[in-house]
Amino acid sequence: MSRSQIVAEHLPLLRRYARALTGNQASGDAYVGAMLEALLQDGSLLDQTHGPRAGLFRLFTQIWNSVSVNNNENADVATLSLPPERRLSNITPLPRQAFLLLSLEGFSEEEVGYILGTDIAETRKLTDAAGREMAAEIATDVLIIEDETFIAMDLESLVKNLGHNVIGVARTHSDAVALAKNKKPGLILADIQLADGSSGLDAVNELLRTFEVPVVFITAYPERFLTGERPEPAFLISKPFQPAMVSAVASQALFFQRNSRNRTPRAASA
Repeated sequence: MSRSQIVAEHLPLLRRYARALTGNQASGDAYVGAMLEALLQDGSLLDQTHGPRAGLFRLFTQIWNSVSVNNNENADVATLSLPPERRLSNITPLPRQAFLLLSLEGFSEEEVGYILGTDIAETRKLTDAAGREMAAEIATDVLIIEDETFIAMDLESLVKNLGHNVIGVARTHSDAVALAKNKKPGLILADIQLADGSSGLDAVNELLRTFEVPVVFITAYPERFLTGERPEPAFLISKPFQPAMVSAVASQALFFQRNSRNRTPRAASA
């Protein structure tokens, strides 16, 4: 398989990881772009010791941890096209990187250590630290937008076990809007395509015109929303999902919401 084929195969999920790290589509895609430019200039940068996917994530991590924006608030980040309100000097340190690699991307501890440049013992310490950090997150009210009964029940149980309160489960666009307007949620978990033909994405965009809330989207077809060709969700979980995956991404979404000074309404996606 050629290098371009390797990149094309794994690029969508690398975009997902990058967006989860930065909390923003444009920022995440900019870091991926920087990695691709580096790889284009020097193909030997791609180490496939643990396979091509792990090699790409390792190279991305080296770019992520070396770019000055992560170490200096006053750094010039024009080449990465990062939103000025997002200063990443204290965002997504190693513990959260390790937890996201394990829980969101499904890498083994050995692969995570390879990607981050840590040994197994240090990798476990990092994930334990992330777990403690996430456990300290303030509980919030959660709205679930999901039309499949059993998935909705799983999500409701999972969210409650994480210490949050579920204000309701909406199965249509109109139900979601009505619920959210009556009880403004602190977090939304939303299926993108609902069975009645309505869209969880459209419902969220309507809600975000009136108030700001972190949103995690759930879909069986994540690659359709990870192209970078249009405004797309920053936090995306693929079906079938694991509890740790929901926990990691929901916590990351709340983390960015609480550390952001930007409180103006915004759109989740076009």
